Amino acid sequence: MRAIWTGAITFGLVNVPVKVYSATEDHDVPLHQVHDADGGRIRYQRRCEIDGKVIPYEHIVKAYDDGERTVILTAEDMASLPSERSREIDVVEFVPNDQLDPLMFDRSYYLEPDSKSLKAYALLRKTLEDEERTAIVEFALRQKTRLGALRVRGNVLVLQALLWHDEIRAAEFPALDQTPRISDRELQLSSALMESFAGDFEPEKFSDEYQDELRKLIDAKLEQGESVDTAATFGEEEEKKGGGEVIDLMEALQRSVDRSRSSKSAADRKPAEKKPAEKKPAARKTAAKKSAKKPA
Repeated sequence: MRAIWTGAITFGLVNVPVKVYSATEDHDVPLHQVHDADGGRIRYQRRCEIDGKVIPYEHIVKAYDDGERTVILTAEDMASLPSERSREIDVVEFVPNDQLDPLMFDRSYYLEPDSKSLKAYALLRKTLEDEERTAIVEFALRQKTRLGALRVRGNVLVLQALLWHDEIRAAEFPALDQTPRISDRELQLSSALMESFAGDFEPEKFSDEYQDELRKLIDAKLEQGESVDTAATFGEEEEKKGGGEVIDLMEALQRSVDRSRSSKSAADRKPAEKKPAEKKPAARKTAAKKSAKKPA
């Protein structure tokens, strides 16, 4: 894993240096959009609705629309706001573990102790366990001030990002104001049914059926040769357009690399023009196949 942030847990005069890692990852098969007729990749342009021009990133700023008026926020405006200036995970209070509503839970992060602060890290972890408490913290990450919960999971401290109070919707449903009458017999039968499904939660028993079937489908199409040359899906590089706009730099670089690879492949095939080369496509299919398979 690669650390996404480096800082320190602080409470009182205690300072515990840590590295922050994402505790979760997406297992979905990465897909992109293409033209159904020829497999060409679909590109979206940042086009201004007033003058119709494609706008480069350096001339794009944020704005707020209240329904009638739009407030444009310049780079200077955004820079004036509180940002990720502090590299501290500041403990503001310790609360009982059962007071946290899981509905508030957002992203989770592992905290790795610095080799020089292992004792302080272990002390905080042990204290949280013994007191059965969770540390409520404030921190800044990716230009946002965040609320979080510092808790213990096994032998590691986990920083659980929390939603702010006003981000939780109230469940205001008229039907919930009614109280249906439930008989003792109905309750007994419901309890018996629940008991028949009772067991310990073992997350490894469950799998994402949709993603599993999607991987099988992709692998089957690769095996049957139902694929196209990836380099060919990028098409030709766009020429400069009227007004001096050019395509996005990253896209231009990517297309240049792909065209260079295509040219090299064509040069390698030229001596054997009468016999179609099979090594290149086979290598491409194998690579694509590997990427579609579920990580171990």
